[in-house]
Amino acid sequence: MSGLLALDYPGPAFQSLGPAHVAALASILLLNIALAQFRHASDQTRQRVRRSLAVAIWTAEASWHFWNIAAGTWTVQSMLPLNMCSLLIWLSGLMLWRRDARIFEFAYFLGVGAALQYLATPDLGDYGFPHFRFFQAFMSHGLLLTAPIVMTTVEGLRPGWRSLRRTILGANVYAAAIYVVNLAIGSNYLMLNGKPATSSVLDLLPDWPYYIVFMELIGLATCLILLLPFLIADQRSGRAAGG
Repeated sequence: MSGLLALDYPGPAFQSLGPAHVAALASILLLNIALAQFRHASDQTRQRVRRSLAVAIWTAEASWHFWNIAAGTWTVQSMLPLNMCSLLIWLSGLMLWRRDARIFEFAYFLGVGAALQYLATPDLGDYGFPHFRFFQAFMSHGLLLTAPIVMTTVEGLRPGWRSLRRTILGANVYAAAIYVVNLAIGSNYLMLNGKPATSSVLDLLPDWPYYIVFMELIGLATCLILLLPFLIADQRSGRAAGG
C-alpha cells in the first residue's frame, strides 16, 4: 500500500489539538447538532437516518480491519472486536438499525465515555491528516459518540438508575470473561492483564492489578456524570428516574 493508505506513511504525523484535530471535533459537533433536527421528522425518515448512520459506522470499522489485513498487521491478539470501543461500534450500529433500547443503555454509559476519551486523545501516531487512518478513526469514534446521542435527542430514549446498574453489572461480567480470553490467547484486551507497552494514562496509576480498581472508579464516575443531566431534568419535572 502506498500514499494515503501507506503503512509507513511519509506525511505529517498526527498533531494533538492541531488544526486537523480541531476541525474533526468541530465536524462531529456540527453533525450532532444537525441530526437533532430530525426529532420532529416522521418515523420513516428517522429510521432512514438511523440506518444510514448504522451503515456508516459499520463501514468505518470494517475498513479498519480490511486495511490491517492488507497491511499484514491483523492479529487475533490485537484486532478482535473485544475492546470496549470496537465492541460498542458494532453494537451501536445494531442499536441504530433496530432502535434497540437495551443496547442503548450500554452504548450511552460506556460508548459516550470511551468515545470522548478517544476523540480528545486519539492514538494515531504517525497517521495525521489526510491519511486513511485519520479519517477512519474520527469517523468510527465520532459515530460511536453520535449513535446514543441520536437515540436520546431524536428517538427519545433515556438512561436511568436501573439501566446504570445493568450497565455496571454487564461491564464487569464482560471484563471477567475478557480477562480469561486474554490468558488463553496472550492478548491484553481492555488492558486488564497489564499496562500497554506504549505510554498511556495508566502510567499515572499503580501497577497491576491495582490500577484496575482505579479504572473501575473512573468508569463509575463517568457513568454518574453522564446520568446527571437526566437526574437534573427529572428533578425539575418532578419525575423519578427509572430506566
